[in-house]
Amino acid sequence: MKAEIHPDYREVVFQDVTSDFRFLTRSTLASSAKETVKWEDGNEYPLVKIEVSSASHPFYTGHNKIMDTSGRVDKFRRRYANK
Repeated sequence: MKAEIHPDYREVVFQDVTSDFRFLTRSTLASSAKETVKWEDGNEYPLVKIEVSSASHPFYTGHNKIMDTSGRVDKFRRRYANK
């Protein structure tokens, strides 16, 4: 393998922003805001916020809910409300 061409593979905490579910895993993904969080073991890890995880996805939860973070559903309802 060539040296210094691979991304940094480290432990990262992912947080589902819709359900506040967190899990610790290893990833090459970097936190964009350089946020860290203190985990249950007392160590600090980089925090990566995600919109969908197994705690909020309808396939895993069995609940059908609309997760609209950019306002597309409201825009659609306003456009076609009177038609």
